[in-house]
Amino acid sequence: MTHRSWCADHAGASSNERLEFLGDAVLDLVVTDHIYTAYPEMAEGKLAPLRAEVVRAETLADLAVELRLGQALRLGRGEEASGGREKQSILSDAMEAVIGAVYLDAPWEDLANLVTGWLADCIAMASEGPGVRDFKTRLQEYCARNGQVAPVYCLSEKGPDHAKQFLAVVHVGGEERGMGEGRSKKQAEQAAAASAWETLDLELAVAATGQTP
Repeated sequence: MTHRSWCADHAGASSNERLEFLGDAVLDLVVTDHIYTAYPEMAEGKLAPLRAEVVRAETLADLAVELRLGQALRLGRGEEASGGREKQSILSDAMEAVIGAVYLDAPWEDLANLVTGWLADCIAMASEGPGVRDFKTRLQEYCARNGQVAPVYCLSEKGPDHAKQFLAVVHVGGEERGMGEGRSKKQAEQAAAASAWETLDLELAVAATGQTP
């Protein structure tokens, strides 16, 4: 995987940019075809934002992190020194390049199965509507409504580089309220936020009824 910064340091080298261009278009078509078939009752006005949510740079960068794509990048000295292997723009572009390369080498059915498999969780989550399962946003809004500082996430990791797992612990109002694991930092934080939200939601329900949990 060759970023253009590598080419700047190595005369004559070619970057992934043409593959990124191809992969971007292929990704749009794969996702469009999948959601058109999977959600036959969904109106066009909802299909378009669903696709946009799935193919955005943040989603692709998270997928690249899960696949350890950053470790395979060729970066120039400047990008290497500035943490380019973890930059969202570089990772999302590299993910598009991989999809473009698979498109050139594999039958369409294999490509479609691979890409939709990678994005299955994201598609299912996004299909429920914006913010429906975004527990980090819910938790942040809860803190804002109650005059508390934003939730604080503490991250750790375990396992070998090829199968790393992230663990997140979230503190609300200075108290540990949730814990979660995932294949990326974002997944772990979402899982921790979901755990915290379930606890807080129960507490709010109990408080509303005046019952003792």
